[in-house]
Formats: sequence, structure tokens, C-alpha cells
Amino acid sequence: MIGHDPNETFGVAPTTLSASGKDVRMHRAGSADVLPSVDDVAGVAVFGGSMNVDMTDEHPYLAEEREFVRDVVGNHIPFLGICLGAQMLARALDGRVYPAGIRELGFNALRPTPQASDDPLLSVFADGDMVFHWHEDTFELPHGATLLARGDDVPMQAFRIGERAWGVQFHLEIDRPELELWLKSAGEDVVRAWGSTTERLIDEADRHLDAQEAKAREVFRRFADVVSAPV
Repeated sequence: MIGHDPNETFGVAPTTLSASGKDVRMHRAGSADVLPSVDDVAGVAVFGGSMNVDMTDEHPYLAEEREFVRDVVGNHIPFLGICLGAQMLARALDGRVYPAGIRELGFNALRPTPQASDDPLLSVFADGDMVFHWHEDTFELPHGATLLARGDDVPMQAFRIGERAWGVQFHLEIDRPELELWLKSAGEDVVRAWGSTTERLIDEADRHLDAQEAKAREVFRRFADVVSAPV
């Protein structure tokens, strides 16, 4: 798992993947951690971050990570990108990543496409399921990708490349401790600048987070199955 912010806990992912029998290793981008060889990984999940994927001058490790993601997908290693990770997947496959025109923060409805109905991961979601977002960039669908979900405000929400690589724009991984940590670290002024309040987001979490977390755990269990399946 690759994270980009110091307050990234990876939410429900580590415990769910470990319970599925996977040896989970965490890589902190921008730290002293070194990316592994693609020969040494069975699956890769890339999580969010506050930067744009093209900020390689300010964050040089993003260029290395982009090449790593390209190699992972090229070698048919299962991949799951979340928020920045989805944008990284799109960018690694020569898709454009650009400002969405709005800042999407909070729980919004997901609109799965018909192609999601039999998807190995995303078929867990139904039309109108509320999922958590915190982003201001979006991406164009890479060539050959299958669109799996749209959003009412930001169209590109989930896609698949081939049979073993996925990108999801929303933060399906968060649990309550991670959300509360993010809100505390950001502070009320930042949350208001994004068009919401901490109180509103906690209220949304009270109503929607348990349902999202249950489906997220199922997604990560399914991803573990993909990792275990022969090519």
C-alpha cells in the first residue's frame, strides 16, 4: 500500500487485507521508503494525497511512482487506486488529470454504470450509495478503460483497465478514526474553504459511514481474491 500524507492510516484496508491472508506492506511516498521491485509484489493499492499527480517538481517521487504504476499494470499485477491513486493510474496510462472545477467534500451519491453490475470489485455498489469524497482534481478516462461509476457533480468516479486494475475517485477506505483525524488535521477554516463544516461532515458520517465501510471491506476482500487468482 502506498500513502502520500503523514496522517494516512489506510482506513479499513490493512485489517481487511490481513484477515484475507495477505502480507501487507506500507510505503510512505516522499519518505526514506524505497518502492519495491514489481517482481516482489502480488498486488498494489495506492491511496490519496493532497497534491496533484503532475506536481513532480515539488514532489519528485511522483514521477517514480507513476513509472512504478505503469509497470505494475503492464505486468498484470492487481492494482487498486483510490482518489490520488485513481488519478495516478489514469496519468500513468497517459490520461489527463486536471481541476474538476468544484471541490468535492463529503458524502455524495454514486451512480454505477451497467458495466459495474458484474465487475469483480465494484458490483458491490448500487445506484445512490453514498460515498465519501475529498478532492478537487479529476481525470479523463484512459484509452481502453471501462467506466464503472459516475457522480452527480464529478462524472469520473470509477473505472477498470483490463481485468486487474481499478481506479476509484472516492475514499472508500476511510473509517471513523481516519475521518476524524483528517478533519482535525485540516482544521475548521480549511473545511469551510472547501464548502462544508466539521459538524456537517460528522453528521453525514453518522448517517452513511457504516454502510460505506461494510461495502469497502467487501471490496478489499474481493481485491485480495483477485491478488490470489492466477493470471
